[in-house]
Amino acid sequence: MSELELHEAMMREALVLALEALEAGEVPVGAVIARGEQIVARARNEREALRDPTAHAEVLALRRAAQALGSWRLTGCTLYVTLEPCPMCAGAIRAARLDAVFYGADDPANGCTGSVYCLTEDPALAGPDVPAYGGLLAGECAQALRTFFDRRR
Repeated sequence: MSELELHEAMMREALVLALEALEAGEVPVGAVIARGEQIVARARNEREALRDPTAHAEVLALRRAAQALGSWRLTGCTLYVTLEPCPMCAGAIRAARLDAVFYGADDPANGCTGSVYCLTEDPALAGPDVPAYGGLLAGECAQALRTFFDRRR
């Protein structure tokens, strides 16, 4: 499997989770953390279900990966998420010391891995940078969000 095929396969796994979130009435965001070809953790948004403002897909996936690996340091791991991470999630991603983050749809209102700000690669902050790459299966990721907001109107 090529590197691009691997990244797309992981994002497709995250998309499955985003669609599960959509059907559950959550903002459709899914996240997968992988070490190479092995998925370490999966999560989807659960803010409504848990009544928890921090229950974003990324944060839940980071918690599950840390538990699965027995360490909060997630070096050697990559996060795949269907929507560009917000400030809270970008901070958690940086703190977890992931190797990289790939996201699908840009978030021009709150995105903190490139759209509004790039918290994961800010040289003013302590700790290692986490490079972020946007646009992976962006159209499919954005479509899930459009469907959610169309249903709410």
